[in-house]
Amino acid sequence: MSDHHSFETLAIHAGNTADPLTGAVVPPIYQVSTYKQDGVGGLRGGYEYSRSANPTRTALEENLAALEGGRRGLAFASGLAAEDCLLRTLLTPGDHVVIPNDAYGGTFRLFAKVASRWGVEFSVADTSDVSAVRAALTPRTKAIWVETPSNPLLGITDIAAVAGVARQAGARLVVDNTFASPYLQQPLSLGADVVVHSTTKYMGGHSDVVGGALVVSDPELAEELAYHQNAMGAVAGPFDAWLVLRGIKTLAVRMDRHDENATKVADLLTRHPKVTQVLYPGLPEHPGHEVAAKQMKAFGGMVSFRVAGGEEAAVEVCNRAELFTLGESLGGVESLIEHPGRMTHASTAGSLLEVPSDLVRLSVGIENADDLLADLTQALG
Repeated sequence: MSDHHSFETLAIHAGNTADPLTGAVVPPIYQVSTYKQDGVGGLRGGYEYSRSANPTRTALEENLAALEGGRRGLAFASGLAAEDCLLRTLLTPGDHVVIPNDAYGGTFRLFAKVASRWGVEFSVADTSDVSAVRAALTPRTKAIWVETPSNPLLGITDIAAVAGVARQAGARLVVDNTFASPYLQQPLSLGADVVVHSTTKYMGGHSDVVGGALVVSDPELAEELAYHQNAMGAVAGPFDAWLVLRGIKTLAVRMDRHDENATKVADLLTRHPKVTQVLYPGLPEHPGHEVAAKQMKAFGGMVSFRVAGGEEAAVEVCNRAELFTLGESLGGVESLIEHPGRMTHASTAGSLLEVPSDLVRLSVGIENADDLLADLTQALG
């Protein structure tokens, strides 16, 4: 399919070719492990074993590449599986990575508890400050890792500016685009080398699948990643790939509603006497607002806020919420609430990435906005 089509059209049609046997408009779930060969080495469509390739996963990977404007997409069993494959492809023992001071707890755990034992070093920097990123570089820096918006403090990094720093240093720029989704932001077009997704989140969109993805433009890097993906084996299963592919078809309309609802939620919270700070890049007072407005189509569905009264008050808000379901993860059609310090970011405790104890994170769903506002009002008391 031509890349000149609009995002909404690509989301529905890229990779979703009609089944040649039956004409089915939805790609089949090829729930199969192996494939009959037409003689030794005679593969039909290049398929021999589903760890190496599967037609349902291929459809998803083609779709992901089209949406991010990349040359190749790779689908994994989880977002962390994608990150692990990327690290082991890009890095060798002794290499160095700059990571953000506000990153997903699982990403930090991967660097601090897993990659570090393999000899990979990392430094923490405020990636919203280009000079801080530059100061964190060493002669061994091979990658700069960015989340924008970041998890859970909704920090914004100027992708194009940091891409320039990475190029000067001979390093790869990796952008976790999970919070924005490709509908709101396309990092490759801004100079990033690799885009990371937890497809569990907005891409799947219905809290019914776990998956991850990498998208790249460099054909050589694409081949290296594909080699490691096959060698390491943490690939998306066919049913999981199908669920993500189905979810993506409604990504544009869902993100529009997530953004609309989150804007109303942020406005309510800024006026509430028990809220001391609202973290949402759509607010003009957010320090990254201008950069976000430049590189994003809209500001997304994630909102974090700090509660007067400290940690226990924040926990009580989470416990009192009714329509906002208390749970980890994000990006589904239903609204979620959580306490990052005790939940998703517990692994950062005692580190430079430790999150404020009075912080509450919201994944604002696509329910009626008035119902969401009423629930937050009663939860805050």
